[in-house]
Amino acid sequence: MFISGVFFVISSNYFGLLPPILIRNCIDILKENLLLYQDLENSQLQVEYKYFLFKKYILFFALMIILTSIIKGILMFFMRQTLIVMSRKIEYDQKNQIYKKYQQLNTTFYKRNNTGDLMSRISEDVSRVRMYFGPAIMYSINLVALFTMVIYTMFSINAYLSIYVLLPLPILSILIYKVSSIINQKSEQISIALSQITTSAQETFSGIRVIQSFAISKQVQTEFADISEVYKQKNIDIAKTESFFVPLMLFLIGISTLMVIFIGGQEVKNGSFTAGNIAEFIYYVNMLTWPVASLGWAVSLVQRAAASQKRINQFLENDETIKYPAKDAQQNVTIEQIKFENVSFTYQDTNIQALKNINLTIEKDEKVAIVGKTGSGKSTLIELLFRTYDTTSGNILINKKDIKNIHLPTYRDKITYAPQDNFLFSDTIENNIKFSNQATSQDDVKFLQRWLA
Repeated sequence: MFISGVFFVISSNYFGLLPPILIRNCIDILKENLLLYQDLENSQLQVEYKYFLFKKYILFFALMIILTSIIKGILMFFMRQTLIVMSRKIEYDQKNQIYKKYQQLNTTFYKRNNTGDLMSRISEDVSRVRMYFGPAIMYSINLVALFTMVIYTMFSINAYLSIYVLLPLPILSILIYKVSSIINQKSEQISIALSQITTSAQETFSGIRVIQSFAISKQVQTEFADISEVYKQKNIDIAKTESFFVPLMLFLIGISTLMVIFIGGQEVKNGSFTAGNIAEFIYYVNMLTWPVASLGWAVSLVQRAAASQKRINQFLENDETIKYPAKDAQQNVTIEQIKFENVSFTYQDTNIQALKNINLTIEKDEKVAIVGKTGSGKSTLIELLFRTYDTTSGNILINKKDIKNIHLPTYRDKITYAPQDNFLFSDTIENNIKFSNQATSQDDVKFLQRWLA
């Protein structure tokens, strides 16, 4: 799709170069023929020649300009259909890649990172990266293709005038380089501020009953307004920086247009240039106006995407995943024995030792109750058994095989877990009941529904 998009960009710009050439030829031919038209003044031939000029030249060139514009428009349509659709497919892939990574990360990761930040990276950050792969790349390729074609054409017509017309471009490049670093810094700050807003909103929605019960809605609203104010100011700061681009570019384009008229007029006077060439050059300069004006916007998109991709990579490159071997047919057996051998566990973030030298063997058909006060490590023991954490030292053996060498999804399929923290998904009661096992019979579902009622 990218290669096709590049082809359509180049093709559309090629047909975009034809109207100024047609305008130049039209003006030059009409200028020459108007001299003959004036020589035929007050004669019947002048009237006939007038219609001849209109039919043969003006109408012909007008139709050709309309035709080339239509072809360019069709090619631009396909350009957007390839490059923009490509960016949407990349967005789809990247969101699924991040979501898959989220499923693989261990519980420690989720205790270190808040939900709002995770949501921001899979939504806002991915959207900004998509803007790079879509509009930013499309306009950048368009700019390069158009500049190459226009500059080549201008130099082939008059190199002397072209040099003067293009003089403002190096100044523009230096300014873009200077301002882009500022935009990059501000983009990272905006991403962080947006994560804080998302986190605050998510925590408020989750704890709304507590907030309302304690009548602290105004306090929460004030705190959220403060966070939003920071986000607003950072966006205003980057908007001020970005707003510097467009007026500057239009100013430089205006200078180029004045140079075309002034220097081109001198060249016409000297006989090395035609009136059609001046019209053609003005057309070329104006063709560069939008691509040059969009350059600042494209640079801003690239800088924002770079900041967002950096945040995404922090998660994608995170090594806190639970690694396990590929599925083995021999692992599809009943759990006959669970054994803890000198198992100890210390939480990394707090350095609190939850378990120390636990030795325990559970045989098939045995019932074991683990009793202890709050914080004694009961839940941690279950977390290790599920392998949402890995032991700090010691081993957990399932059927005399280290739990780290077992295909984890297959192993977890054999375990039923009733957590102490209740959670319901935003779905029907039936789908929540069938969440862990879609093969649950309708009779069991109806029984549990009656029981819940």
